[in-house]
Amino acid sequence: MINHPVRVYRSEENLPREDQLAHKIAAVAADPVEVSAEVTEMIINRVIDNASVAIASLNRGPIIAARAQALSHAPSTGGEGASVFGISEKVSPEWAAWANGVAVRELDYHDTFLAAEYSHPGDNIPPILAVAQHTGASGKDLIRGIATGYEIQVDLVKAICLHKHKIDHVAHLGPSAAAGIGTLLGLDVETIFQSVGQGLHTTTATRQSRKGEISTWKAHAPAFAGKMAVEAADRAMRGQTSPVPIYEGEDGVIAWMLDGADAAYTVPLPGAGEAKRAILDTYTKEHSAEYQAQAWIDLARKLNREHPEAADANNVASVLIKTSHHTHYVIGSGANDPQKYDPTASRETLDHSIPYIFTVALQDGAWHHVDSYSPERAGRAETIALWNKVTTEEDPEWTRRYHSLDINEKAFGGSVVITLMDGTVITDEIAVADAHPLGARPFAREQYINKFRTLATGLVAEEEIDRFIAAAENLEKLGAGELNQLNIVAAPGVIDLAAAPKGLF
Repeated sequence: MINHPVRVYRSEENLPREDQLAHKIAAVAADPVEVSAEVTEMIINRVIDNASVAIASLNRGPIIAARAQALSHAPSTGGEGASVFGISEKVSPEWAAWANGVAVRELDYHDTFLAAEYSHPGDNIPPILAVAQHTGASGKDLIRGIATGYEIQVDLVKAICLHKHKIDHVAHLGPSAAAGIGTLLGLDVETIFQSVGQGLHTTTATRQSRKGEISTWKAHAPAFAGKMAVEAADRAMRGQTSPVPIYEGEDGVIAWMLDGADAAYTVPLPGAGEAKRAILDTYTKEHSAEYQAQAWIDLARKLNREHPEAADANNVASVLIKTSHHTHYVIGSGANDPQKYDPTASRETLDHSIPYIFTVALQDGAWHHVDSYSPERAGRAETIALWNKVTTEEDPEWTRRYHSLDINEKAFGGSVVITLMDGTVITDEIAVADAHPLGARPFAREQYINKFRTLATGLVAEEEIDRFIAAAENLEKLGAGELNQLNIVAAPGVIDLAAAPKGLF
């Protein structure tokens, strides 16, 4: 990897194009380096993972609305159109990216990478796949595009913090998806450069979408970034240009949205001819909740077995979770969001509440992507009583481990101190989720397939489930125009298109 210094330049300094971060990203995207077998295997895993959580969301409100919007936009004249999860109809690729992006993100149940910034790198797959289907690309083309999308997003997340400035993390997704589309299509460096710049310029927004009363836009935000990436690629291919330097300009993103005129970042990117392996640094979810809650669900389940007395609010004086800065301030009590303790809060809010998630997992000894968030579950008196005794605090050591660049040390958990009414103190800790590569039960192909089968059962016919899994595992051998095999059609009666809400289109 090459570490690239990035700072703000005054206009009169005239930063050469090849020295701009967007151009360096484009050069990585245009590099025809082969994708390794290990990376290919993980890409297949994530294609299966995305499909599983998308199928589980088919009849949730945001997906119903996004799908209806997409179906109002027939395939454009430049290709064959792209597929929308659950149905056989094709739509224009930017709208397929939109609908599928919402479906993938809705349950907050797919992969993650956490470093200086947060991210769900699997959000790159819907826009890149939509363009691949529309243009008749091959499985190998798609694999190369996805490898780039993951690489660029992970590298930006390692280097540039957005949330500190209350900028939503999808600002790293617009450029990464644009770069991945550039790789997929074999575009030249200049075209990808313009596409990356537009992808960033159109996807910077505030983090209010993940603060306080979290709305349905949380699922739409990455889908919007993916849609913008598709449109940016289209414009760049037609010769349209982007603001430059988009990152480093004195009126650019860094100067006015991030660390300001004195900013200094170091962004790692693969050198020429170096394989794109960043997907191997990412990890998926066993549970439908914010990634920083994954380990806490596993620890709570363990405590339920070993200390069932701690699940009864009448026995508990307090529960203190000691964790990283990010976890405490984003999904813990450090966020100072009263909604995180509100039993009538939205699902989107509850899946960003460690006090709620830890309480339910401790009481139930399990976690379910629907039942654990139901109003009936959140409203139980015994749950509310224990929930209000759970607080978080930052522990400097867990913060240090969270930011460690050593994969063997990097952690997303913490320690818990449960004080009972009789003075007994129960303590335990967990560093990573059970499904993490270094966890108690790491996810491999078998677990990805089982997750898909579990979430698709009752929504997709068994023969369709088998067909999709076979197609995904054969991804590298799918020829030009065969990527429609990666779509999944719901069983008859599961989707009622006529029941979709009406809008403008």
